[in-house]
Amino acid sequence: MTGGVGVLGRGLVGQAERTVRRILESADVQVGGGRPHDIEVHDSSFYLRVLRDGRLGLGESYVDGQWDTRALDELTARLIRAGVKRPLPSWRAAIHLAAARVRNLQSVIRARRSVADHYDIGNDLYQAMLGQTLAYTCAYWSWAIDLDEAQLAKFDLVCRKLGLRPGMKVLELGCGWGTFARHASSNYGVHVSGYTLSREQISLGRQLCRGLPVELHLADYRTARGSYDAVVSVGLMEHVGPSNHRRYMEVVDRCLAPGGIAFIHTIGSNRSQVLIDAWFHRYVFPNAAIPSLAQLAAAMEGTFVAEDVHNIGPHYDRTLMAWAANFERAWPQLRARYGGRFRRLWRYYLLTSAGAFRARFMQLYQIVMTRAGTRQPECRLG
Repeated sequence: MTGGVGVLGRGLVGQAERTVRRILESADVQVGGGRPHDIEVHDSSFYLRVLRDGRLGLGESYVDGQWDTRALDELTARLIRAGVKRPLPSWRAAIHLAAARVRNLQSVIRARRSVADHYDIGNDLYQAMLGQTLAYTCAYWSWAIDLDEAQLAKFDLVCRKLGLRPGMKVLELGCGWGTFARHASSNYGVHVSGYTLSREQISLGRQLCRGLPVELHLADYRTARGSYDAVVSVGLMEHVGPSNHRRYMEVVDRCLAPGGIAFIHTIGSNRSQVLIDAWFHRYVFPNAAIPSLAQLAAAMEGTFVAEDVHNIGPHYDRTLMAWAANFERAWPQLRARYGGRFRRLWRYYLLTSAGAFRARFMQLYQIVMTRAGTRQPECRLG
């Protein structure tokens, strides 16, 4: 739609269109092509938005309905593999990065707001999307045939790496709906104390764990106290932030009993960063930051030894595609509450994330740690 645009405006749009088409073609993506990963442009201002705002503009213009594709996941993977970069830096993304460099965006107060903005959207959404396990982290598909089985396999993998035995005390930092705690207590006979800042998660989680030796606390992970045989976080580090990586390790050190084992399950960036992608920061995971191995190693230095580092990143592609399929199947029941714009936003989040993992742009690290000087554990690491 270019009605009312003057000659100069039409010229700029035309120049932007030619530039964007060349960029897309470098990744074997065509405008108006017939393949699933090709795109259809409904509004020509899309081209200017992409040139001006890069990935932020690409996501916003999709949510606004300015373009479509039948395969967001594969489109994203192709763009990443081709090394597509925007010709000019985005001033909006630069502002986000500047703020992240000078402020602790994951302070206790900001963490509460960030958690509420994402995890308190509605339990109906997450129950429909995540399946019976309510596990909102990468599944483990090596021997699984469906999402629920793959998530249970992931829970068991974590328990084996921790060497859980009956009677052990486990601290879970970032416990979600308590479903890992429920699995570990039911199947391994351990007592679990979990921490989350999400009111929706704690409400449902306490129902799901009723009658089990599980205590779920509505509190920041930094407030955890006590002595535990194992300390675990599955999907928390992405919200800790580089300003707090060392603080996280100090909390683990404070709470871990002599000879204990610590475990981190986290998305990992190929490069150190201080803030997540601008679109995801603004619309999905406010103030999140994907840690690199270098950042985690620096935070561990002098306190913990990495006993095992296991990358299961390729499993996240399949996990995200399963979540997206569940979301689409449940949409008729979710539509009235969430609306069509949310559907496009959530679809973009899930499918572009799947494409990013498919292209190996991000990893999923499971790290087993012990204190320096501790005897190496004999638990199963694979």
